[in-house]
Amino acid sequence: MADLGVYAGLFAVAFVAATILPMQSEAALAGLLLSNAYPPAVLITVASVGNILGSIVNWSLGRGIDRFRDRKWFPANSVQLDRAASWYHRFGRWTLLLSWMPIIGDPLTVIAGVLREPFASFVILVAIAKIGRYLAILAMTTGWS
Repeated sequence: MADLGVYAGLFAVAFVAATILPMQSEAALAGLLLSNAYPPAVLITVASVGNILGSIVNWSLGRGIDRFRDRKWFPANSVQLDRAASWYHRFGRWTLLLSWMPIIGDPLTVIAGVLREPFASFVILVAIAKIGRYLAILAMTTGWS
């Protein structure tokens, strides 16, 4: 039962980290990988699913952002959104491969929703980015190659 709590905690951290709320999931994943107490494939899968679902929340917010963009409670300001939109217009959907990056990644997933990126291509590109980042953490923390 304790394992379920660990996996649920990792999922929650990864999910929230993918939204515009400030949180990092890399340290949690690295710590669990270094503990050697849990199968790495399960940890990578749980973190990836949580992080991808969090990005889907951002995409969904982007679909209706025009209604909320200037509200105080909205987690992205106009400058962040305009910067992400500029990148997205310049480089297109391929910018979603940068969705793993701190600071710019989360606004890019919101902008993808604003600019009506099709759901299927959004999920594929974000999954590549998010899973790739977690595999890199696996390689750095465990020497996996």
